[in-house]
Amino acid sequence: MDELKPVEAALNALLADVTPTSAETVPCDRAAGRVLAEAIEARLDVPAFDNSAMDGYALHHDDAGQRLPVAQRIAAGAPTTPLARGTCARIFTGGALPPGADCVVMQERVTREDDVAAIPADLPAGDNVRRRGRDVAAGAPLLPAGERLEAAALGHLAGQGITEVVVRRRPRVALLSTGDEIVDPGTPLSDGQIYNSNRPMLKRLLERFGAELVRVASVPDDAAGTRETLAAAALEADLVISTGGVSVGEEDHVKAALESLGQLDLWRLAIRPGKPLALGRLPGADGQDVRFVGLPGNPVSCFVGAWLFLRPLMGALQGCPALAELPRLTARADFATQTGPRRHYMRVTLAFGEDGIVARAFRDQNSGVLSSCIGADALAEIPAETRIEPGDRLDCLWLRVD
Repeated sequence: MDELKPVEAALNALLADVTPTSAETVPCDRAAGRVLAEAIEARLDVPAFDNSAMDGYALHHDDAGQRLPVAQRIAAGAPTTPLARGTCARIFTGGALPPGADCVVMQERVTREDDVAAIPADLPAGDNVRRRGRDVAAGAPLLPAGERLEAAALGHLAGQGITEVVVRRRPRVALLSTGDEIVDPGTPLSDGQIYNSNRPMLKRLLERFGAELVRVASVPDDAAGTRETLAAAALEADLVISTGGVSVGEEDHVKAALESLGQLDLWRLAIRPGKPLALGRLPGADGQDVRFVGLPGNPVSCFVGAWLFLRPLMGALQGCPALAELPRLTARADFATQTGPRRHYMRVTLAFGEDGIVARAFRDQNSGVLSSCIGADALAEIPAETRIEPGDRLDCLWLRVD
């Protein structure tokens, strides 16, 4: 168990046998960020009718190149009547194309005198017309199960008149902090104490990943108190996360508590930062295993571990493929480094240019330097025992939620 494990082994242990949370129905106006539990088919054609893509004049393309009487005026939402051949209709963006018309000429190309419009020649059928069903046809797939409902998807649902959807229940997460030296902001610091930077950082990341925080608490630095807190958290959560207490010090009680209550699946990784990581399971209220992730206490290790492990786990719990793994980009390094026996995840910013992507590393990559994570676009994944020189190609994991 003391052998350092690769990231891939940790992900396999973490995600084995994970089942998505139950489904629930919510109103669409409260569904932002939720994950669909069921696929949705389109109820309506979008657009619902042929309509004009711009302000102009609707006509039959065979009547182009003539001076045509303006027979009607069609604003968006207004009813239409059939258009006689040899005439045209003044039409505005979104207005329904009248029967008998098959194209629209933009108003800037038309000269109008009173109620007669001089139409340019050579207008093709369908010009400047948004055809019925061009976006979505009734009965066609609209959104798949596992889709995370962000702005465009919510607009898609609204365009169908859909008011409620079946989504995955937000995974319930207990977030625990260990260490008597860790205190909350607002509390006066005593000698040897520091403020808890991991808690608000992880809380924000977990909420972005789709979690519902049901318990946020501190764990006492003793074996009995640690066991009691872990056991209680597992009774109300789908996932228990702790920070700190998973190393080999005399005051690190989390690993032993996990082993006594449930099972330890994996401990310690061959990565930098983040070697002291514990993965396992705790007994839940319904007899099902509750996942446990023990992140390191160093803030950068905690940040990196959240993106590498919590994000895909939250994706599995919600049945959301988009959260399964971070997008990979190939970039050119603008820095030099040499890794040791562990894979290194360096905090970098990305510059996108005509010659490709350039990764710029934060100058201090120490696991206690949280400022290296502010503004980081990606984690540059440097294999063990590898020399990187400026200009070398490297893989970067893009820090995105979807």
